[in-house]
Amino acid sequence: MKWLALFVFVVTAALSTVAQQPANQAVLTRAEQVIDDLVAGNFGKIEAQYDEKMAAALPPGKLGAGFATITQQVGAFQSIVSTRTSTVQGLDVAKIVCKFANSTLDATVAYDPDGKIAGLGFRPHQDATAAAAWTPPAYVTANSFTEQPLELHNGDFVLPGTLTIPKGDGPFPAVVLVQGSGPHDQDETIGPNKTFKDLAWGLASRGILVYRFTKRTQQYGNKSSADPTRLTVEDETISDARVAVELMSKQAKVNPKQIYVLGHSLGAYLAPRIATKNELIAGIILMGANTKPLERVVVDQIRYLTGTGEASSAEGQQQLHAAQQAAAQIESPDLKPEDTVPFVGATTYGAYWLDLRDYDPVKTASKLKIPILILQGGRDYQVTPANFSDWQNALGRNRNVTLKLFPDANHLFEAGTGASTPAEYDKPGHVEQPVIDAIATFVSPTPYPGSLKGSSN
Repeated sequence: MKWLALFVFVVTAALSTVAQQPANQAVLTRAEQVIDDLVAGNFGKIEAQYDEKMAAALPPGKLGAGFATITQQVGAFQSIVSTRTSTVQGLDVAKIVCKFANSTLDATVAYDPDGKIAGLGFRPHQDATAAAAWTPPAYVTANSFTEQPLELHNGDFVLPGTLTIPKGDGPFPAVVLVQGSGPHDQDETIGPNKTFKDLAWGLASRGILVYRFTKRTQQYGNKSSADPTRLTVEDETISDARVAVELMSKQAKVNPKQIYVLGHSLGAYLAPRIATKNELIAGIILMGANTKPLERVVVDQIRYLTGTGEASSAEGQQQLHAAQQAAAQIESPDLKPEDTVPFVGATTYGAYWLDLRDYDPVKTASKLKIPILILQGGRDYQVTPANFSDWQNALGRNRNVTLKLFPDANHLFEAGTGASTPAEYDKPGHVEQPVIDAIATFVSPTPYPGSLKGSSN
């Protein structure tokens, strides 16, 4: 059951992948045995193969607890669907597509040069065929812009990125896109959907330059911080977003006085913090921004999905209990930075949660003087309209704040009917045109000569 499509199910941080290579049968054989041992409960056999960092990150017992959480969410393991291998950052990596009772997950097993396990994780299955079949939404004018690669360099981290540039001399207003929770590619691909590609092409059709880049945790996995046990949202999201803004300020076709940050989900939650004391940011756009702490958002999500029949009563209660236990540990006054916290199938650390403990996105946003656009889907079960009400009550009278609700939109800002469920994310769709229009009007109130004809604001 993909109850939380924007969070990744991982036993430890997942690794980025590269183009498919001829299969390394020896690596596949070992990796398939790891899956067999997971299913059989032979966790000690797997743990004996860890390298030093894996052993430190996942002490005895953590692997079994993590896999139990995953099977509670997606049901019993059924079969291996497909396999492939690649080489990533000097590691031999096997990707194994696994069919569970209620969902399909991609398992990643990585081996270091000594044959030790250096990475082991699960994430929601990404269908390469479906992703390749993405077609532009109707509101895109494909001949009105061009794209070019532009890497983001932040210290030792190098992230692939893409500039989507309207045709013309400029300078153009620019928007930097910041993804939600979990490892994400630069398109924020969820199944067959590419939320950030919709935004980039739609806004570029309206005369707005857009920069999107691969999230650090997608590119570097558990190497996203010098010390994985001390990783925070500063490493995961904030630092790279600020460097991206600075990078945009140096682009010849960008108006340096019109650089905006658009965050989705976790990116929206953190956008006020990204903008604080950053004079380069002209405004922020929040799409599906929670006001509650992340651990409480997850509890609400599980409670909702249990009520929709997405989980059996027993299974749902198990998941709810595990989430409530995690929330209690995260909020405990005794939490220490080095403590491990099982969270939606992942091993996280106290440092991550302690960093967020005193962060209030609403209070932080209320101190900003720059324009703020807050967008909410009326059918969003991951960040519910109750969060939007919090934004309205706190900031609704502020002259620098604009709030818009899209009644038919889900968390991906795609239109639908009825109660939203994770199954929607498996169906091809696009960000609604009114959402594109609202963002374009906020960023650039003066219509661009080549913008959409007949669009509504």
